[in-house]
Amino acid sequence: MVSTAKYVIIYCIMQTATKRLLSLDVMRGLIMILLAAESCLLYTSLNDVLPAGVTNAVVQQFFHHPWNGLHFWDLVQPAFMTMAGAALYISYYYKLKKGISWQQNFKHVAIRCLKLFVCGTALHCVYAGKMVWELWNVLTQLSVTTIIAYLIIQQSSRFQIVVAVLLLLLTEVLYRFILMPGYDQPFTEFKNFGAWFDTLLMGKINSDGWVAINIIPTAVHTIGGVLAGKLLIQPVAEYKKIKILLLAAAVALLIGYGLDLLNITPIIKRISTSSFTLVSGGWVIVMMAFLYWLTDIKGFNKYAWVFVVVGTNAIFIYLFFETVGVQWLNNTIAIFVNGVTGLFAVPGKWQTVISALVTLMAEWCLCYWLYTKKIFFKL
Repeated sequence: MVSTAKYVIIYCIMQTATKRLLSLDVMRGLIMILLAAESCLLYTSLNDVLPAGVTNAVVQQFFHHPWNGLHFWDLVQPAFMTMAGAALYISYYYKLKKGISWQQNFKHVAIRCLKLFVCGTALHCVYAGKMVWELWNVLTQLSVTTIIAYLIIQQSSRFQIVVAVLLLLLTEVLYRFILMPGYDQPFTEFKNFGAWFDTLLMGKINSDGWVAINIIPTAVHTIGGVLAGKLLIQPVAEYKKIKILLLAAAVALLIGYGLDLLNITPIIKRISTSSFTLVSGGWVIVMMAFLYWLTDIKGFNKYAWVFVVVGTNAIFIYLFFETVGVQWLNNTIAIFVNGVTGLFAVPGKWQTVISALVTLMAEWCLCYWLYTKKIFFKL
């Protein structure tokens, strides 16, 4: 394997040529590794072998909160959306520098969003093992939020913030004032506006409480990413950027938690309430600010390549572990891992943990190989 130092040098050369933010690729890679671990059933396996105590409380953070509340895992999708928004603005900014207009770039963005939509809906068919019409996948949601963010990407930051606030207010209005028979409890699972709208849109509701109308509030995450991306590439003092990001995060967290604590709007991930959108967005911005400080300012990037090799092929590995991984790789690796660990009388539950870790490493190695061959899949 090529040395870590060499990969840092290679990445720095690539970053200089393409104006990429190292922190953004590190964050994207971290999120994708966490998602891959879920797909490999690592968290479920750990939950089985660590059923109680402090360790289980930590493991529970890697599962979505059942309803009103917040776990660490509830921040993953908002982070995905926010990073996409930041990357969208950075790409747009440098295309403008090359003379590519908003109108010219819109065609590219629209086609990419169409591809995301197709991939997202196709994944639901893979999950179901048959053709279905379901719009709950993160890629499907991202295809819409990206278009919303791009439509206002030329506008001032103040205008974009106003649009984000209006989207949150729209969410509040829809849930509070459109009360249909059987769906007249704004913040109750399966009984809210989002569930009712899904019966119109897809003829069904999600068994876990997810709703397609989340595209409205979660577009705020993508717009927030645009704002963050705009800030991070501006010729502004680096520590001033950190202060602005943390101030924005503090405001979002204060308002979001305040709405929940005052029993105005509960924090609910599954229907992306306005309070959830603000709180999750605030924590994601804190994460983004920390990684920007750690990697782009302090230069602590000795191990950044571990995440970069995944982050630069994020869409590919997501589609891979959601299809080939779940359908074939997980079980295939388990055959050999269980066979070997069985020789040493490793308990069955720990075999599943080891199998999940080996599968995760195999998927990382695939990204590593693609990175060394300079193969990057783009939609």
